[in-house]
Amino acid sequence: MTYHLPAGKAASGACAVDVTPEKAGWSHSALRVLQLPPGGSHTFDSGDSEWIVLPLSGGCTVATADDFGQDTFELTGRADVFSGVSDFAYVPRDARTTVTSTGGGRFALTGARCTRRLPSRYGPASSVPVELRGTGSCSRQVNNFGAAGVFECDRLIAVEVITPGGNWSSFPPHKHDEHRPGEESVLEEIYYFEFADHEGTPGLGYQRVSPSGRGQGTDVLAEVRDGDVVLIPDGWHGPSMAVPGHHMYYLNVMAGPDAERAWLICDHPDHAWIRDTWAGRPVDPRLPLYTAPERSA
Repeated sequence: MTYHLPAGKAASGACAVDVTPEKAGWSHSALRVLQLPPGGSHTFDSGDSEWIVLPLSGGCTVATADDFGQDTFELTGRADVFSGVSDFAYVPRDARTTVTSTGGGRFALTGARCTRRLPSRYGPASSVPVELRGTGSCSRQVNNFGAAGVFECDRLIAVEVITPGGNWSSFPPHKHDEHRPGEESVLEEIYYFEFADHEGTPGLGYQRVSPSGRGQGTDVLAEVRDGDVVLIPDGWHGPSMAVPGHHMYYLNVMAGPDAERAWLICDHPDHAWIRDTWAGRPVDPRLPLYTAPERSA
């Protein structure tokens, strides 16, 4: 099984990335990254999955229809993932959806197989909690747009992480490949990467996944660049390392079979102690790169 998919490896049609459960060799999580030219559109059936349409660059219109009615959402979007929080749209299972972009852009479709049909909804950028995790060189920013407890889905969990150049994130290494009620949940995870360039020089980073003794024994040490994907069916994942001078972005998509939709993780026993050193220490002063916009009155 190939767990590191370099840019273009998972492309299909209008999608620069098209990872389905079947292609990933698992049961729940999915990701598409749709590239639209100015005036372009793309129609898809959600089938047995729920989806969040998240602009990575540019804005779009999301029109969705099913047996229960029709909804249209105008997404303002953003210039790129390093410039601001984006609004988004939730699309239920068993619906047909068209994404149209006047100016063109890239749009992530984060998906998960599910059983419940929830209503289509708009998620304003102002409602996205921006969280700072870690301290010093372990500092990172998390945009919790689709986190459990933040936005209601049946199975899907999705967040964005920004790691400043030279920092480590997904550290200490952690896993979620074992069902232990109240302690750890089973979640298949997708990492999708983008990097800030420097005067035209592209960025890069590194992703580590090591075997936990469960599942497929996933073992990855990959140099990752713009548009790369790493699949994590099991194992300790982290660190995610951004080279100096280039901020790193990754989109995490997670889903699994557990009855409770929860992000419950277990830290690697050799490295869990690092969390105890964070108390009272400052976060990297480069963070946050940005905050969510103020709610309109």
